[in-house]
Amino acid sequence: MHRRLLSARPRALALAGAAVLASSLAAPAAATLSSGDAVPTFREYEAQTYVDTDKQYIVNGDEPVADTGRLRQYYDVLTGNDVHGHKTLEEGLVVNTVFGRDDKWSATQAMNLTYCISDKFGSQKTNVVNAMNAGVALWEQASSKVDYIHVPAADSNCTTRNNAVLFSVEPTSTTQYIARAFFPSTSDRGRNILVNAASLTSSGSWTPGNIMGHELGHTLGFRHEHTRPESGTCFEDNNWRPLTPYDSASIMHYPQCNGTSDDLSMTASDRAGVQALYGA
Repeated sequence: MHRRLLSARPRALALAGAAVLASSLAAPAAATLSSGDAVPTFREYEAQTYVDTDKQYIVNGDEPVADTGRLRQYYDVLTGNDVHGHKTLEEGLVVNTVFGRDDKWSATQAMNLTYCISDKFGSQKTNVVNAMNAGVALWEQASSKVDYIHVPAADSNCTTRNNAVLFSVEPTSTTQYIARAFFPSTSDRGRNILVNAASLTSSGSWTPGNIMGHELGHTLGFRHEHTRPESGTCFEDNNWRPLTPYDSASIMHYPQCNGTSDDLSMTASDRAGVQALYGA
C-alpha cells in the first residue's frame, strides 16, 4: 500500500499519488484493496496523495479534489473500516453521481462547452490543439447534443479566471500524469485540463487524440470504467450510475486495470453511453 511504483509503458494518464486507496495506476498489474488489506489513516493518505500545481489533490489517476475537506469526504466514502480496521468494499460507459444525481451539464450548457488553449504551450501548442480537436470530435460525432467550442481569442489569457470560456486547457510540467481534467460539478476555479505536452506526444500506442478524448469524457461527467466490480481491480468508489453494460475496452478504462484496449480508442458502448446521458 505504502509504496511508489514506477511508470510502465504505455504510461498511465495520471498517477494519483504514492498511496492510492483504489489502485496503483502506474503499474500494468494494478493492485486493489481487499478485505485483508490494511487501510492508511487519513493523514497518511493525505500526505502521500499528489498535490497539483493549482493546489488540488489528484485521485483516481486524473481526477482533482479541491481541498482537504473534500479529500476527507472522498476518503470517508472510499473507506468502510470494519472493527478490525480492514477495508470493506461494496459491490454494486458510467456517469459520476453527486448526492445520487447524475453529474452532467444542462442541455443548454452541453451545447456551449467553450474552452481556451493556453499560448503558454509555446511550440507544443499546435500538438495540443490537434489533440483537443481529435478528442472533441470523438464525443461530438457520438452525440449531436454535445458541442465543444474553442475560443482562440481567450488563448492569451487562458486560465480558470477567464470568464469568456467554461474551462481552460493549460500546460503543466509535472511528470505525475499526462493529463487530468474535471467533472461538471467542479467549481469554476477547478475547471481546467492540465496537460504535459511532451508526455502527450510520447505515450506509445495511446494517441494524443484518444488521451484527450479520455479527459474530455470526464468533463462530460463520465467516470473510469474500471471502478465497476467487473473489472476486478482499480476500484475507486460507488458514486456512479451505469449507462451501458461493462466495457473493458472503453475509452474511460485504463488498459493497465484489466482493460482490453491498448490505444484508448472509443467504442460503440462509449457512444451509446453519451447518447444515453445527453441524447443522440
